[in-house]
Amino acid sequence: MTHHAPTAMLAAALQAAEYDWHVFPLRPADKRPALHGEAVCPLIGDCAGGHRKWEDRATTDPDRIRRAWADRPFNIGIATGPSGLLVVDLDMPKRNSSTDTPSGVNTFEALCERAGQPVPTTYRTRTASGGHHLYFTTPPGTRLGNSAGTLAPLVDTRAWGGYVVAAGSVTPGGRYQVTYPAPVAPLPDWLLTLLQPAPRRPVATLAVPVVSGSRAGRAALERECRRVVAAPEREGNDTLNRSAFKVGRFVAWGDLARHEVEEAFQGAGEARGLTVAECRATIRSALDASIRTARPRETA
Repeated sequence: MTHHAPTAMLAAALQAAEYDWHVFPLRPADKRPALHGEAVCPLIGDCAGGHRKWEDRATTDPDRIRRAWADRPFNIGIATGPSGLLVVDLDMPKRNSSTDTPSGVNTFEALCERAGQPVPTTYRTRTASGGHHLYFTTPPGTRLGNSAGTLAPLVDTRAWGGYVVAAGSVTPGGRYQVTYPAPVAPLPDWLLTLLQPAPRRPVATLAVPVVSGSRAGRAALERECRRVVAAPEREGNDTLNRSAFKVGRFVAWGDLARHEVEEAFQGAGEARGLTVAECRATIRSALDASIRTARPRETA
């Protein structure tokens, strides 16, 4: 396999470039860029005018690609921004997660259902970990960044400032391969709307409702609600998921009433700018998982 690997990777890189996707080499059997860093930049060649990062050096030039992949089986990175792509990354739960934890595929399907939209049909690849990448073209003049958990838990996106590992690449976990070779579809308007930056709302407007329960439970709930409202841009949903999960153990122990916890987090999520439906689904999912996996109080 090693003898033929450079040729196979070169062919995959050239095929990606034929789609007008800007590629650059990743380390063999790895997902990290193989290009030099700024600290050791020789300031020659592509970097003669100053250090250029992988996003700037990604290319569709067949000659440059042939030279780069001539001798080593580099994996292939696709710089999504210069390629005019937004890739939705549907990830798998971490290995130490509960067996009932939904995958990114599940949470994305639930998001589509709540939005009253079908799961988009587009070019799709399977990652080495068993997740999926859904490729979309972005509207002209639109410059979206990356996101982590903005759409749903275990659903990230890669656009400007990001890259994905292309089909044909291989890591110790397995091979990246095309599972649905359809043409790349335009990013649906409803997804574009969800990914557009929302106006920042002032944190001071949050009024955490008075709840019954233990002192520790009430303190944890107020702390986590304020954390949700103060979440950085594009991290509101992910923060809501984590914070609700943390407080869920107090519900499991009987320290807090679930309906009061849901009401408090609903207000915090909406104050952060999340939609009513998005908050409700994330809170319910996080509390269900937390209650199901909570350890007894004496061992926590």
